[in-house]
Amino acid sequence: MTEATLTISSRNYSSWSLRGWLVCRMAGLDFATELLSGTDPSSRAELLHLSPSFLVPRLTHGGIRVWDTLAIATYVNEIRPDARLLPEDAAARAWCWSISGEMHGGFINLRSSLPMNLKARHENFKIWGGAAFDIERVTTIWRECLARYGGPWLFGDRPTLADAMYAPVCTRFVTYGVALSEECATYRDHVMAWQLMREWTEAALAEPDEIEELDMEF
Repeated sequence: MTEATLTISSRNYSSWSLRGWLVCRMAGLDFATELLSGTDPSSRAELLHLSPSFLVPRLTHGGIRVWDTLAIATYVNEIRPDARLLPEDAAARAWCWSISGEMHGGFINLRSSLPMNLKARHENFKIWGGAAFDIERVTTIWRECLARYGGPWLFGDRPTLADAMYAPVCTRFVTYGVALSEECATYRDHVMAWQLMREWTEAALAEPDEIEELDMEF
């Protein structure tokens, strides 16, 4: 019997569900994944950006319920400190929290203009000004981390919370054919080849499409 349940809205479309799932897997938490139907109000609200407050992903662990991806990460880090979701060095840890928080609260233009869709591929996709600015900021963060900590992950030789937070962006860059520098493309490919990402992607590709609005032609 599993010790926890992670409720998610979609593997194909939900970047926040992916982040929460990665964090729980990285921490070695024994959990079952519960997938909401695309007709569930909480699921649709999150995927269609219809509410500023989402109740998925949601982790239920014993009698404790935690929602919001960063809150889940904070909780899991507390109960699984040996999983090293954060760098050991204080300066690196502060940087990791900072860029994770920046992803959690920012990049609105990127989210809305390049929605996550693992099944789709859009060639010659037009990237508008606001999204282009967000992309430049993301790649600046990547370059700074890789230069300082040597890669292949953002903070060195093992994945941290920051990699989980930026993993959905890697999928967006693949889906929309975003041109990247060699170092950023190498990092993107490294994340996409991650065993956990391969497992998630395989499940996403087998997932039925239930929300037509998210499969629109761009």
